[in-house]
Amino acid sequence: MHETTVSRRDIFKLLAAASAAGAMLPKQLAAQAPRPLTRPFKNPLTDPDFLNPVAPWEKPLVDTELATLAVLCDLIIPGDADSPAPSKIGLPDFLNEWVGAPYDDNRADYEIIRGGLAWISTRSNSLHALPFIKLTEAQQTAILDSICHPANTAPELSYGSRFFQKLRLLTLGGYYSHSSTWKSLGYVGNIPIAGPYPGVPDEIIKLLGLGDVIDFR
Repeated sequence: MHETTVSRRDIFKLLAAASAAGAMLPKQLAAQAPRPLTRPFKNPLTDPDFLNPVAPWEKPLVDTELATLAVLCDLIIPGDADSPAPSKIGLPDFLNEWVGAPYDDNRADYEIIRGGLAWISTRSNSLHALPFIKLTEAQQTAILDSICHPANTAPELSYGSRFFQKLRLLTLGGYYSHSSTWKSLGYVGNIPIAGPYPGVPDEIIKLLGLGDVIDFR
């Protein structure tokens, strides 16, 4: 190990000189604010802001397609006293965001949904010389009845049937993801229970056939 030739006095002189050099910097330079980041700090895909949700991709469907979607979704799940109609909770906009997502499954759904909306429009005009949204509810329902069961669908209507199966699945998934529809499912959410946990109700245990297997309490 080599002994240093720098004395304590020399070290103190160096520290004093460094402090003096900092004090001599121009005031405007010393007070300058740090530069802002040159790129967004948050990535909306990996770090979304749930208080201000914004889809980081474009929504591809146009107004006429969304209007047709609203009618179709309301026919699939009619609103009632316990549940709002899908169009009332923004389901068409949800579907628009869904099919615009840049993922393989969503892109495939986009092709089916946009193509199906065009098919519905063509079918409506060929039968009644009117857009689908201008038909009576009975006429709209008749078109959907002809494609709602794949096994009973005529071969020339197979594309429409494929579209309707996908739309019905997406409608159900989007609709029952919304909190305003949970009442119709009997879901009550997180409700505090006073006192000790009473356990799973006996009727549920019997329904699951677990009475002789597991004691939940």
